[in-house]
Order: sequence, then structure tokens, then C-alpha cells
Amino acid sequence: MDKFRYASYPQEIIFGAGALEQIGVVLAQNNWTRACLVTTHSQRVNGNLARLQNLLGAKWGAAFDATQPHVPQQNVDDAIQLAREHNADVLVALGGGSAIGVAKATCHALEIPIIAIPTTYAGSEVTPVFGVTRERDGVARKETVNHPRVVPRVVLYDPALTLDLPRELTASTGINAFAHCVEAVYSAARNPLSSAAALYGARLIYRTLPRCVEQGADLRARSELMQGAYLAGMALANVAMGLHHGVCHVLGGTLNVPHGIANAIVLPHAIRFNADACAAELAQLAREIGIEAEGDELAARELGKRVAQWTRLMQLPARLRDVGVRETDLELVARLAANSKTVQNNPKKISEAEMQNFLSEMW
Repeated sequence: MDKFRYASYPQEIIFGAGALEQIGVVLAQNNWTRACLVTTHSQRVNGNLARLQNLLGAKWGAAFDATQPHVPQQNVDDAIQLAREHNADVLVALGGGSAIGVAKATCHALEIPIIAIPTTYAGSEVTPVFGVTRERDGVARKETVNHPRVVPRVVLYDPALTLDLPRELTASTGINAFAHCVEAVYSAARNPLSSAAALYGARLIYRTLPRCVEQGADLRARSELMQGAYLAGMALANVAMGLHHGVCHVLGGTLNVPHGIANAIVLPHAIRFNADACAAELAQLAREIGIEAEGDELAARELGKRVAQWTRLMQLPARLRDVGVRETDLELVARLAANSKTVQNNPKKISEAEMQNFLSEMW
């Protein structure tokens, strides 16, 4: 890191149990008068949508609550139309990465600011990146956009909103956050701030995620995990993603594998693939979570083993066949992934033939 670039974004973070209650103050301070909510049906069912509507009062405009995983283009089109119809001057994204992704795509089209209220550990609320799944030539592809305009202007982190998050969603989005730390640590575009956030974020996530999976109502553990996820997102916000996330985007956009589940399957293999080229960086993260080994490459490889054990402990799928991927799908995934700009940013280059072998190992 003798040379690096770092970009910061205008963003206010409000963190703590009960932070949701601050939304009225946030709107008033920013002179926003008409809110359009982007969320999921589950947030209507659990009562959070009604609670938010009550807090917004006269500034409530409308709600799009049909968000689907991987941000389908139709979701974006519908949210844009709704925001236009109700003359919204602010978007409120309540939910996980998909809800925030739909809001980002809408913001990109209409230049309307976002208040993000994350209810998982996906980290999208602090990054300038979003992906939209579109069908081209009969193949669904998740296409990513990077633009500073889409970074939410305000993030309300309320750990109390995660207390009823199901076990599998807690585990899979927590693994996603940990993967942000891993890729930020060895990114070719890393910088001192991203590395520091990634290392501390990884320590918090590794320590608290199993407890949140087993005892979801532990507010203190949920708060620490959400802090870790915030740091993980910040770590990834200013660096280039690589092999891990590139493959996960293809698995999600093309084969509809849930993003967090894809993370759980791919991450141990991505760590092992990069262990020789990124030994020093991965060893630093390994030691941050208590792994001791002689030599950086051994520590890096032990990290891959530990992450694989960790995912099994949380009863997450370990193989692509376990989530409906057919062996005949691997050739298409290999071709799309190998040609992905995200994968091409990986510090260790990978050919299409190597990608086929990489996928076969995890099938």
C-alpha cells in the first residue's frame, strides 16, 4: 500500500437500539417531505411497515413491498413508477440487500436520496454499488453499477429490528459480511482505512455470529454483529471486489442462489485459491480471529478450513448441488464468471478452464 486512493461519501450513520424512532427528525433536518418506502412483504407481515408509516405521519407517500431477491429489473421499474406517481423526494429502504438494491437503482434513475434501514447484515447500505438482474439472450445476468450518487445519505442501524431474523438468514448474511472483510483485506485497491475496518469487522463478526444464530434475541450480540457488518460494508465500499463476489453474483443472478448462501459455499474455496498470492493479507485476518500457524500461507489456508467448519457449524449448505445447481450449469457459470469484471479484479488471475475446476470443487 505504498500508493492508494480513497474516496469518502457524504453519509450520516445513526446506530443503536431504537434508532428507527429518529426517522422523523432525519426527514425534518434534511427538509424531505414525501417518502416512498422500498421494502419486502415480510416487513409488512412483521409490522415494521405499519410502524414506519406511523412514524412518518403526513410525510408518508407510498410503499413498494414486492422486492424480490437479486433485484429484478421489473422491481426497479415498478419502484421508479411509484416514486414518480407520489412525487417522492426521499426513498426509505427497509430490509436487506435486495430492498436496498432496488432503492439504489431507483435513486440512480431519479436522483432521489435514500435513507437506509438495514434488517440484515448485507452491508449494501454503505456502498456505492448495486446490481440489477436482467435477461439478455435468454440468460438472466446480474449487472452491477458503481456510482457515488446511490450511497444512502442516512443509515439508521437499529439492532432491535434484527431480533426476529430467522436463523438461516442471520447465518448467511453474517457470512456475507465476513466475506466483505476477506475481499477487502486482499483487494488490489485496498487502503489503510479499508484494511483496518475489515480486520476489526471480521473479529466482531467471527465472535458474535454463532451466538446470534443460536440465541437470536440477544440484543447485545446483535448490536456487535451489526457493528461488524457496518465495518465490513465500509471496508468494501472503497475497494475492488474479486473472485468471491464475482462468482456469487453469477450464481445469484443466473441460477437464483440466495446471495448469503452462495457466500457460505464459495468463501472457503476463494480463500484457498488466493492463499498463495494473498498470504500476508489473509494471514493477518486469520490471526485477528485467533488462528496461529507458522508462516503466512499456512495461516491463510487454515483460515479457509476454519471458515468451512464455521459454515457447517451454522448448518449452512456447503456444496452447490445442495442448493439446486446442476453439474450441467457449471459451464455457463464458469463462462460468465471468468468474463466478469469483478472476477478480473481478483489479485490472482483465473482462466475460464481454472474457473470450471474451481466450480467443480464446490459442486
